[in-house]
Amino acid sequence: MKTRSHDVSPRNPLELLMNPQIANRTVITFGTFDVLHVGHTRILQRSAALGTRLVVGVSSDALNLRKKGRRPVYDQADRMEIISQLRFVDQVFLEESLELKGDYIQQFGADVLVMGDDWKGRFDEFQSLCEVVYLPRTEGISTTSLIEEIGERHDRQRLALVGHS
Repeated sequence: MKTRSHDVSPRNPLELLMNPQIANRTVITFGTFDVLHVGHTRILQRSAALGTRLVVGVSSDALNLRKKGRRPVYDQADRMEIISQLRFVDQVFLEESLELKGDYIQQFGADVLVMGDDWKGRFDEFQSLCEVVYLPRTEGISTTSLIEEIGERHDRQRLALVGHS
C-alpha cells in the first residue's frame, strides 16, 4: 500500500477539520482506466475528495473482455501501475468480477462507493454496505471515442501514404 505525504494530498488538513464527514472515510471506485485521460483523473480526484483514503479496483483484462467484448489497449499490470502512481490514489487492486463488488466493499472497509453517473441506479443494492455516490462524467471524452479517433487518424495517415506512392 502506498502512503501519502501531506504536501501532495488533494485533501487539505484544514478542510478535514472543517468537514468531519469525510474524515477517516474510505472511498472505493472501479474502472478499466484504459488509455488514461482527463475524465479518469477528474473522477478519481472527485472521488478522493469524499474521504481520506481512495481505493481503486482496476478491471482485469478478462473482466474487460467479458464486459466490453474487447481487450484493453494496456494490460492490467500496466493499468494498475499507472493508476497507483496518481497522488490521490492510496491503494489499487485487481477487480476480477462485477459480482464481487459487495465483497470488495467489505474487504477494503469502504464507507463510500463512487461510480460514474452512466451507472446511476445500478449499484444502489450496496447502500446497505456503504454510501453510494454517482458522479457526473466529463463531457465529451471517453476511452472508446479516443480509441476510435486514434484508429481513424491512423487509417487516414495510411491512406495518405498509399496515395503518395
